[in-house]
Amino acid sequence: MSLAEDARAAVRDRPVLLAALRAGVVNYTAAARALADDVDGDTESVATALRRFAETLSERTVDSRDVRVTMTSGVGIASEGADDPVLAVGGVALAPGAGSLTAVLATGEVDAAALAHVLGRLDAEGAGVRAAGLAGEALAVAVERRDGPDALRIAEDALASVPTRDGTDADG
Repeated sequence: MSLAEDARAAVRDRPVLLAALRAGVVNYTAAARALADDVDGDTESVATALRRFAETLSERTVDSRDVRVTMTSGVGIASEGADDPVLAVGGVALAPGAGSLTAVLATGEVDAAALAHVLGRLDAEGAGVRAAGLAGEALAVAVERRDGPDALRIAEDALASVPTRDGTDADG
């Protein structure tokens, strides 16, 4: 692969760097140094490759979602076949009345981008997410009970501004 291809691949392995390039907030020399183990080239050449790659990226826009966000307390790991689980993955279910977690549920226009954005915002706020999932028109995130009210507020705020892109990035 060429230096430019190596740089693009290394950036795609680091979603935070890709987001920063897209937002135009990167110190290219520092980013090139950070990629030194993955991209074979001198710092200035890698920085130039990053600048050129950034020019091909579409800008992120934000999309407000039509969702209803609610909170359910007392959620935990339920026995097999629990009625009305909040979240079920691989045979493990979280259901009301089974524990000390709080589930934040968003129903409506939700997708993987919405889940990723909510999880990123919760992580930035230090909320310990214990479980999360998405199916159909429902998104669920379980946190410790004391984090429930903050998680609800964060999820509502995050879903009001989910980053999107138009899909016109060069080179995929």
